Amino acid sequence: MRVLVVEDEPTLARSIAAALEESGFTVDLALDGEQALSLGLSREIDVVVLDLLLPKRPGLDVLAALKAKKPLLRILVLTALGGVEQRVEGLDRGADDYMEKPFSLQELLARVRALFRRRSAVVVPAMIQVDDLVVDVSARIVRRADRIIALTQREFELLVLFTTRRGETLSRTAIGEHVIDRGFRSNSNIIDVSVCGLRVKLGTPDLIETVRGVGYRLATGDSR
Repeated sequence: MRVLVVEDEPTLARSIAAALEESGFTVDLALDGEQALSLGLSREIDVVVLDLLLPKRPGLDVLAALKAKKPLLRILVLTALGGVEQRVEGLDRGADDYMEKPFSLQELLARVRALFRRRSAVVVPAMIQVDDLVVDVSARIVRRADRIIALTQREFELLVLFTTRRGETLSRTAIGEHVIDRGFRSNSNIIDVSVCGLRVKLGTPDLIETVRGVGYRLATGDSR
């Protein structure tokens, strides 16, 4: 269980690292954006705790670059930038969770553990194929027939979730826990909007079925 802590304030960085290590995690520290990107790409990291206000390279750029290369890497943004616009931008760039400073170390540890469970819950193959749909998970490339499909980070994680659990009906809550953030509310329409966008991009015939009153599932050959 390896965590990369990215924080430019050394005292706070060491405090977070010490708490994680006491909880059984192996911790790497990065004090700027360039170092964070280098460590995040070169080492087998499970979860990243990422500040946004970083020297050398902005945290949002680090977030996007890490997710582009390692789409299943879990990233918790920890920042003083707590406005709605900053939160939305961070989540849209691929953040899996978002905490504002000042914060509780115990809550941070709980959220890191939750992200680690999400990362470990499903073993995802490097390449997934469903009929004429091919998902190259490692390269983050999606093709259907001869067409390359550009997806947002959230749409890509939705597609990976659906394809690895093909035929299984997934509730909105289950989907939210895997691909949105810890503060997801099951009565939010964010899942429906995201699934609708994914459906449009995947084209016809429709691969995603709505199970009325329950959620969604990726269609099997017998159900289409």
